[in-house]
Amino acid sequence: MIKIHRSAWGLTLLSAALQIVIFPLPNFYLLSWIAVAPLLIAILRARSTETLQLDDQARLLPATPIQGFLLGYTCGILWFAGTCYWIFDTMHRYGGLPVPAAALALVLFCMYVGLYHGLFGLLLAVVAGWNSNRFSTANSNPEASKVLGSKSARAATSVRRALAAAPFLWVAVELARTRLTAFPWELLGYSQTANFALTRITTITGVYGLSFEIMLVNSVFAAAFLVARERRKWLLMAACGSALVLQAGQLLAPPPVPSDRTALLVQPNVPIQEGAMWTKEYFQTTLQDLTAVSLYPPVEKNVPEKPILIVWPESPSPFYTNDALFRDAVSALARQSQAWVVAGSIGINPAMSMSGGAGSQIFNSAVLVSPQGEWLGRYDKMHLVPFGEYVPFRHAVPFIATIVGDQVPADFTRGKEPVVFRPTTDQVKVAPLICFEDTLGELTRQFVLRGANLL
Repeated sequence: MIKIHRSAWGLTLLSAALQIVIFPLPNFYLLSWIAVAPLLIAILRARSTETLQLDDQARLLPATPIQGFLLGYTCGILWFAGTCYWIFDTMHRYGGLPVPAAALALVLFCMYVGLYHGLFGLLLAVVAGWNSNRFSTANSNPEASKVLGSKSARAATSVRRALAAAPFLWVAVELARTRLTAFPWELLGYSQTANFALTRITTITGVYGLSFEIMLVNSVFAAAFLVARERRKWLLMAACGSALVLQAGQLLAPPPVPSDRTALLVQPNVPIQEGAMWTKEYFQTTLQDLTAVSLYPPVEKNVPEKPILIVWPESPSPFYTNDALFRDAVSALARQSQAWVVAGSIGINPAMSMSGGAGSQIFNSAVLVSPQGEWLGRYDKMHLVPFGEYVPFRHAVPFIATIVGDQVPADFTRGKEPVVFRPTTDQVKVAPLICFEDTLGELTRQFVLRGANLL
């Protein structure tokens, strides 16, 4: 078995480091145009063989599928460890997990999501046609040299084919990660979120169009180091020129958008409390505080004092939609402010009691209340947070639920369809996306196609 060349491992580590620093906090977004190029070169020059020599120098060949997977998987694990390190602190500080369990959660997450980087490496190696290049030893025989030259040309063709396919493979893997595992974090295109001009294409392609463009430039950079030296200069000039032109949109500021309506967004700032700590008095005090902030907010300059919409976002509060205390408080706020209210809450099937029971269903919900205090609509969150709102494979793999423990004692139920709120009489529509759903472009598009503005 031919081992992976040490230079391929070095390039893989370099690519992982570059992919980390293009996201916050370092935010060296300009490096996104070359961040994946070292990984491409590593996979396409991963193994050496003594049977292929030109000018008495050994040539490096594309990786086998297994080698491509290992290189991509290593890069993916390091990348997610460097960008999603906050998972440890979140699981430990807010999830209540002990340090070893929180660290294990981070490691398992990186190993899980890193599989998609590994899949990219595997597919790239397959497209490069690694197994079609069986080379024989070159010698002084002119005929053997001709055969070697022909096979070398075929190897170069396979590398070009792989580089041309790389942007498509990368986007396909990002789509799979978003759709199959619901972890659309750190998609390559997100490194350009502040690039106002370039991000206009996302209205048609979504973030995947940005990822495709970035990978296209990365492929050209990689090609510059995989061709003969005499051709390298022109490819580097083309790649650098493309990167600078595409990045120039960062210098443009979006034009101001005029507004004729005011929405008041309330920060609940409700601490995480154990169930026993939510006494009736504490519950009522929390509602009174939120109501006071909603009715008497600090007034900003040049902003109308009266909002038409008040929003209480998702919070760790036992605000059940069928709880009379909660319903009465929100209805009273709507009537007193004469504004529409959208409030995060816990939805329960109407047939079930608030305390639940066998077969009960709970939802992470948002409700719409009219200025007259009428409850007119409810949206149930469709895309839940793994290990936060449900435990994947809870029943099939009990070990996973054991690690999480009592932090997720029961799974939320997924909502079935997007619900668009119409909180005004002039047909303004609002999409009540909840927390994690903001990261899902496909869901956002469903709401936008229904004519909704996003909350």
